[in-house]
Amino acid sequence: MRIKVLTLFPEVFAPFVGSSIIGRAVDSGLVTFEFIQLRDSTEDKHRSVDDKPFGGGAGMVLMCGPMFRAVEQIESQSSAELVKVLLTPQGERLGQSSVRELAAVDELLLICGHYEGFDERIRQGLGVREVSVGDFILSGGESAAIVLIDAVVRLLPGALGDEASAGDESFEGGLLEYPQYTRPRSFRGMEVPEVLLSGNHAKIAEWRMEQAIERTRQRRPELM
Repeated sequence: MRIKVLTLFPEVFAPFVGSSIIGRAVDSGLVTFEFIQLRDSTEDKHRSVDDKPFGGGAGMVLMCGPMFRAVEQIESQSSAELVKVLLTPQGERLGQSSVRELAAVDELLLICGHYEGFDERIRQGLGVREVSVGDFILSGGESAAIVLIDAVVRLLPGALGDEASAGDESFEGGLLEYPQYTRPRSFRGMEVPEVLLSGNHAKIAEWRMEQAIERTRQRRPELM
């Protein structure tokens, strides 16, 4: 998989993509990254990417020109159908099903905003899929891109040490994950449920399903 990120702050990504699961996926050739500076697509000496909004108002708005030139240049160099994702709080809410869709593509472009937002014609003219990581506002799209990258790359075949792990977590199958325990069996008066120590795998599977359903009912009933 190839992931490209169009951003004003490419330097923030290096520590993240070089460590843990993402770093191992890079080292094993499962994913490659390219971080592209939006200012490289400007045409004025000040390398301007934003301007005041028409009609007045606070903040600055990202301009069409640099964004269109950057995305069109990236598309011209793409060897596969490029899926373009605009990270914005106005987009569809990112969920596990949409993460799986994005993990299945060959090439992904993540477009990070900043300042007050995007000129509306960027949404209209570039054929982007608008995605939000939650109902809150961030300083820029970079942190949202990191969330999306993490969610997507861990689903690539071979990215996790145990391939069963990705299918046994919260939101897979529409439920939150069941409670997990490890040693010691007893800690400050809190005990591991006896069924998990029984060795009866059918009973353990039944208990885990019951717990997943009950936890989802209590904490996220809308998922049911």
